[in-house]
Amino acid sequence: MAPSADTADSANSTGVPLKPRKDSARPRIIKPIPKDAAALERERLIRAHLPPLPAEKQSHPVKTFLATQFYRLVLAVIHLIFNTYLRIRYVYNTIVNRGYSILYYHHRTPQLIQKDVKQLGRLPNHLSVILDYDKGDRVSGLDTLIDDVAEIACWCASAGIPMLSVYERTGVLKGYITTSHRAIAQRLHAYYGKERPTLRVRAPHSTTFVNGDAPGDNAELEDADLEILFISEEDGRESLVDLTRTLCEMAQRGKISVDDVSQDLIDAEVSGTLMTEPDLLIIFGPTVQLKGYPPWQVRLTEMFHVKDNEGVGYQVFLRAMYKYANAEMRFGR
Repeated sequence: MAPSADTADSANSTGVPLKPRKDSARPRIIKPIPKDAAALERERLIRAHLPPLPAEKQSHPVKTFLATQFYRLVLAVIHLIFNTYLRIRYVYNTIVNRGYSILYYHHRTPQLIQKDVKQLGRLPNHLSVILDYDKGDRVSGLDTLIDDVAEIACWCASAGIPMLSVYERTGVLKGYITTSHRAIAQRLHAYYGKERPTLRVRAPHSTTFVNGDAPGDNAELEDADLEILFISEEDGRESLVDLTRTLCEMAQRGKISVDDVSQDLIDAEVSGTLMTEPDLLIIFGPTVQLKGYPPWQVRLTEMFHVKDNEGVGYQVFLRAMYKYANAEMRFGR
C-alpha cells in the first residue's frame, strides 16, 4: 500500500533527510548534433589544405637541463669576450689620449696652438661643442662647465676660429652669461696678456655681452674677434615647431603662399633667429649622443668624438681639427 501525502509530510517533519531519486543523480549527456553531408564535405575539403598537427613531444628532463646549461655557458663566454674587448679598447684609447695630451700640450701659449694647426689646409669658421652639466654638485658642476667653456674659447681664439657655439642641454649657461663672459675674458688674458682678442658672448633672446662685461649693440658686435653662443635643448625642436606654427598662421591669413615655403626660407629664418650651421661639431664624450641638439643645424656638419673619452681635452680638440681638415665634403654627391 503506497504511503499517503500526510505520511510523507510527517516523515519530512521528523528531520530525517530523504534520499534523492536515482534518476536526478544521473549526469546529463549532451548528444552531438549530427552533421549533414554538406558540412562533412566542407570539413573534408578544408582539412586537406591545413598543415598536419604537430606530434606530441616527449619530455626529456635531462636533455632539457643540459641544453639550458649549454646556452648559459655560450652566453657567459660571449659576455666575457665582449667585456674583455671593451676593457682592452678602453686601455688602448686611454693610452693614446694620454700620449696626445703629453706630445701636444699647449702650455697656455697661443703660438704653440697656432703651430699645431698651421699645417692644416682648412679650419672651421663655426665650431660647435656639446658639454655636460653635472647636476649632482650644482656649484662645482657649474664652475667646471664654465672653466671648460673658457678653455675651449681660448683654443678657438688661438687657432683663428671666429665662432664658437656651446650646447648644454639644460641651458644653465644662459643664466650665467655675465659670469661666463668674465671667466672667458680672464682666461684669454692669461693666454694673451693685455692684447687679448675681443670677445662677444650671447644667447638666443638674451642680452649680449662684449668686452668690459657691458651689453653691446650690433655695431660693436661686428668687431668681435671671437663670438660665443650658448644654446640648449629648447632652441632645437621647439624652435622648429614655433617656426612651423608661424608659417602655417601666415599661410592661413594669406600673407604667404604654400609655394613660398622652401628650404631657403627655413634656412634664413633659423639662421637669423638661432645660428648658422656649424662646420664641425665636437662631442666631448665616449659615445655620439646629440642630446637634443638643434636638428636643422647639423645636416651638413662634420661630427667628431673620441671613443672612451671623458671630459674636455686639448688633444680631442686638435684631433678634431685634423679630422676636419682631411674630411671630404661630398654634399650628397
